[in-house]
Amino acid sequence: MENQNATWFPGSAGKKTKTRNRNFIVFAFFIVLSFIFWYLNSLEKDLETDIKYPVKYVNFPENKTLSDDLPPKLTLILNGRGYSILKLKISGKTSPLEIDYSGTGIKHERDSKSADYYIVTSGLVQKFSSQLKSDCKIVSVKPDTLFFPSGQSVK
Repeated sequence: MENQNATWFPGSAGKKTKTRNRNFIVFAFFIVLSFIFWYLNSLEKDLETDIKYPVKYVNFPENKTLSDDLPPKLTLILNGRGYSILKLKISGKTSPLEIDYSGTGIKHERDSKSADYYIVTSGLVQKFSSQLKSDCKIVSVKPDTLFFPSGQSVK
């Protein structure tokens, strides 16, 4: 029967597929639009998430070398509005946090026979917050301790 209609009304068979394609495109458009509205709505709420943020080590003692074992990024656990967290994720690639060795509480490892030192990152939370200049609150930093050897001297 459909073939007879196609012979009596040329082009009628193609109209069904065009209508289906157009309906699918309209449906897909509104799915994407609803996803965008949902995402914008979720950014208005308070979230707690973790982001990997780059770190730059500054003011390392001149007679010591910087170890390759130190992580290039720290994981910050943040609490704040979604917009602020998204802004930090985007800006994190351009402006790393600075860990200043001259102004941190460097401690010597007591039980070790080597001359290793460490920094507890929970003591850096206020400095990181002032460097971020964001509405987000830093809940914690991972790893909780940064170890670095001090036995390596520059000759």
